[in-house]
Amino acid sequence: MKVLVSDNISSKGVEILKNAGLSVDVKTGLRPEELKAIIGNYHALIVRSATKATAEIIEAAKNLKVIGRAGSGLDNVDKTAASKRGIVVMNTPGGNTITTAEHTIAMMFAVARKIPQANASMADHKWEKKKFMGTELYNKILGVIGLGNIGGEVAKRAQGLGMNVIAYDPFLSEEKAKSMGIGKVEIPELIKRADFITMHTPLTGETKGLVNTKTIKTMKDGVYIINCARGGIINEEDLYEALESGKVAGAALDVFEKEPPENNPLVGHEKVVCTPHLGASTQEAQENVAIAVAEQIVDYLIHGTIRNAVNFPSIPADQVAILQPYITLAEKAGSFASQMFDGEITEVALEYRGEASGLNTYPLTIAALKGLLSPVLEETVNFVNAPFIAKERGIEVKETKSSDAGDYNSLVTIVLKSPRKKLAIAGTLFSKKDPRIVKINMLTVEIIPEGDMLFMYNNDKPGVIGNIGTILGKNSINIARMHFGREKAGGRAISVVNIDAPVSEKLLAEIKKLPNILDVKVINL
Repeated sequence: MKVLVSDNISSKGVEILKNAGLSVDVKTGLRPEELKAIIGNYHALIVRSATKATAEIIEAAKNLKVIGRAGSGLDNVDKTAASKRGIVVMNTPGGNTITTAEHTIAMMFAVARKIPQANASMADHKWEKKKFMGTELYNKILGVIGLGNIGGEVAKRAQGLGMNVIAYDPFLSEEKAKSMGIGKVEIPELIKRADFITMHTPLTGETKGLVNTKTIKTMKDGVYIINCARGGIINEEDLYEALESGKVAGAALDVFEKEPPENNPLVGHEKVVCTPHLGASTQEAQENVAIAVAEQIVDYLIHGTIRNAVNFPSIPADQVAILQPYITLAEKAGSFASQMFDGEITEVALEYRGEASGLNTYPLTIAALKGLLSPVLEETVNFVNAPFIAKERGIEVKETKSSDAGDYNSLVTIVLKSPRKKLAIAGTLFSKKDPRIVKINMLTVEIIPEGDMLFMYNNDKPGVIGNIGTILGKNSINIARMHFGREKAGGRAISVVNIDAPVSEKLLAEIKKLPNILDVKVINL
């Protein structure tokens, strides 16, 4: 079998592939048209971040069985297109955890002590001691947004420096936080109390623009902001204004909304330390991920074993055709529920009814957990680590089965619980293959779970639908489809709008102000 390595990886990874008897071609720097022309000859593709495995490339990959990413992020791989073609997509979670955590701490020191600026001054043969007065990290409050693998390692190192760590993570239990010596808080309190704020979450509808003019106003004067996670979590224009006004004393940025950044005023700003997405760029990390992805490719192509797949659990080949539609349903329902639910989750209950109750439901439960955890955790959640991540965060997972599915042939229900509230999302398959969400709590709906959506709680009053359509139309956002459900005429209702383009923070704020709109959430599937 043939393997194409299209980005630079450690030679140790290439050696593993060749020693297993695989034919390996290393061709880096390919243009999209060049990759498309040759990809049909290969059974496996190994990438880092440069190669874009788009839907067009995947369509041309007639023999491709697996795509392996030497690293954790998969923004450059069209996972949906790969899944439709039955191509397994793997990554190497954890391979860059330590190096990214260390880079975060290094950036924190650099911005607090103005090290790059002082170095540049010295290189210019100046001696400006007073100009570069710094700030100690000792005894300061560090606010960690997202306490996954990387956030957790940052917290440990900060505690070793004598910092007081507080953290927000929707899946972090009080017991777990206490055992780590960390104060568990909600985001508004974290932003208000912290002297240093560091981001360790994925970029989602909820985290996009999390740091903005409104949230910055509630921060301490002289706060420091660090982002080694994802560009877009910080509104860069708002951060620039806060730096200019002195509200924010300094920022350390390894990631940007557009990379490489062009004409970005933050780059070169006297209060900003910038690096070109170096979080995972150490010799050790690159060697680790190259070895890991090579071993995973060998295991799959030679032995048929799937490890660290982000789009497929390990299940017997003869069950794939039956379980795959249910796996897709469970994952999408889990992601939908996660993006609707606010706050700590202490229990996840999976209910399988009708035809689903007779299946091997373990892969479905894992898929639901993957969908649930992925939107809010920085590290990549896959079909291997999802149960362990849930357990680490003190989430109790339960399963029940029943042959009675009511009006449906099959029903999969995910119930999220916290000490104060509960949310139930039920889904089924149309034509035995197309996932639908058919119930939200007690409300009957029929939602196609895909793409960008606006989910709204509203009063069932005339004009609501017209107002939504009008405001989206004025902003050139096309409505793909709309779904509705209500308790009773004139009562509480829900409206779900599938849209063809993302909604900006400004437009979202305008929608929230429409008459009879009670709450709005952006959901992306």
